[in-house]
Amino acid sequence: MTKTLRNDRRNVAIIAHVDHGKTTLVDAMLKQSGSVASHKELDERVMDNTDLEKEKGITILAKNTAVRWGETKINIIDTPGHADFGGEVERGLAMVDGVLLLVDASEGPLPQTRFVLRKALEANLSVILVINKIDRPDARISEVIDEVYELFIDLDATEEQIDFPIIYAVARDGIATMDLDQPGTDLKPMFELILENISAPSYEEGHPLQAHVTNLDASPYLGRLAICRVHQGTIKKDQIISHCRVDGSIVQSKITELYITEGLERITADEASAGEIIAVAGMPDITIGETIADFEDPRPLPTIRIDEPSLSATIGINTSPLTGLDGKKLTARMIKDRLESELIGNVSINVLPSDRPDSWIFQGRGELQLAVLVETMRREGFEMTVGKPEVVTKMVDGKLHEPMERLAVDINEEHLGAVTQMLAHRKGKMVNMVNHGQGRVRMDFIIPARGLIGFHNEFVVETRGAGLAHHVFEGYERWQGEMRSRPTGSLVSDRRGVTTTYSLLSAQERGQLFVPVGAEVYEGMIVGENPRPQDMDLNVVKAKKQTNMRSAGADHAQHLDAHKQLSLEEALEFMMDDECLEVTPNFVRVRKTILDQNKRGRAKSSKKLAAV
Repeated sequence: MTKTLRNDRRNVAIIAHVDHGKTTLVDAMLKQSGSVASHKELDERVMDNTDLEKEKGITILAKNTAVRWGETKINIIDTPGHADFGGEVERGLAMVDGVLLLVDASEGPLPQTRFVLRKALEANLSVILVINKIDRPDARISEVIDEVYELFIDLDATEEQIDFPIIYAVARDGIATMDLDQPGTDLKPMFELILENISAPSYEEGHPLQAHVTNLDASPYLGRLAICRVHQGTIKKDQIISHCRVDGSIVQSKITELYITEGLERITADEASAGEIIAVAGMPDITIGETIADFEDPRPLPTIRIDEPSLSATIGINTSPLTGLDGKKLTARMIKDRLESELIGNVSINVLPSDRPDSWIFQGRGELQLAVLVETMRREGFEMTVGKPEVVTKMVDGKLHEPMERLAVDINEEHLGAVTQMLAHRKGKMVNMVNHGQGRVRMDFIIPARGLIGFHNEFVVETRGAGLAHHVFEGYERWQGEMRSRPTGSLVSDRRGVTTTYSLLSAQERGQLFVPVGAEVYEGMIVGENPRPQDMDLNVVKAKKQTNMRSAGADHAQHLDAHKQLSLEEALEFMMDDECLEVTPNFVRVRKTILDQNKRGRAKSSKKLAAV
């Protein structure tokens, strides 16, 4: 069959590293194409529409919108830039025929740029390079373009793939230009470049229906919605179709509702042809990677292949003495159902049974992905216990292998020695170092994924908050040997009660406290950090005895230092091997896995004997 082009459509994804301007560019494209009514107020970063995305300033879920430029409808997929959400990127690329690769004019290509570009080249997608933020005072445009060419060569791109067009932009101001000597006034050059260089969707005349499910959504009235790219044929509302499942079975279903995207809104449609991105209802158990096919001639498409998870953690019921005081969703059944519902819409995670009936093993791409899931669950009213994150190892030819990450750090020159030493302790191997001038140094490392657990907290301290660090999955290598964990110990409460000023004044001399006055604590709960590597049990609930005697130092006021409030991400990084997190809607508490002080001591002794 001969292929026919559908010239009134373009499907394009915007891919880049974190903070290089993807979502900001989509905002500008929506405004300038007239896809949002002039009387409507457009929020900044309108595509980041969940609470967590707005708070963290990152894109977590891939989303699609559509703009019209002349007679052509351009479907745009806004993908996450963070490595932990790479599964979202891969699903987004399955819907498109080309990509806009955004690269910061100062920072240049970073680890996630490598990841998303590799996926785009593997899918043989057309690439347009967008050098963004050209108005930055530290922009180094020509060097960044050279670095992008080197990246293409390093990723074994073909000569045809390396011959990509380049456009320069300031996404925040909504301007783009093909010529740096002629500043742009709007995004017209970019729209025209998309129409010229991104292939129009192709299909075969007379081919039976094939639509690939790449994402899921939900409607309070219609239930599950399947987001699909129609590859062949035409799909109609009320049509009887074949639902080709991942397990190979084929069942009959009916399309009860059909939507297409215009601007930021989904509108109902009677039919959609090849090349369109649609949402359909009517299949309550459909999932990502499956195919909607012709009823009489079903031809399933290949399932979407996702990179394996590299990090795991145990999630179970809350087993602390304070369970049930804060949240409403406490039972193992509720947690199990919630984790299984997350599996439906997130193909980049696994949930496995553990050796206990009230806990499960979560496997994902990184600490941020785990933190986002746990944060979402606590906001829904769950109480749970979260174990220390660990890497997912595997055996290759009878030998243990572990996941490795490519880490890029951008730091001030004066922190070079401290950061290099810190990464050496974590088994990091430097593969490149570039001095860009202006007192900043860029270094690339290959490091075991477990070496990055707890890294960011220490890195921020060592660089005085001025360092940038980004990493992306590199592959599996032989186990790198033992690695030192956190160099500090924990201050542990030895009894239950409410903290007092009197006891915390003496406790703060031992280290940094994590709890304020009047906080409820229990035996085994961690109340601070000991600068020495040993754990220390403390009584932080002791009240001062009242007497009639006036002490000699009564007039000397004592000052209680401010406690450190650990965020969820910081707590996940802080944990040691024998510790876990108690997470409730209003509290994140680090605690010992074994709460009883005597049992904890016996367990430590038996572990030492076993090692001997």
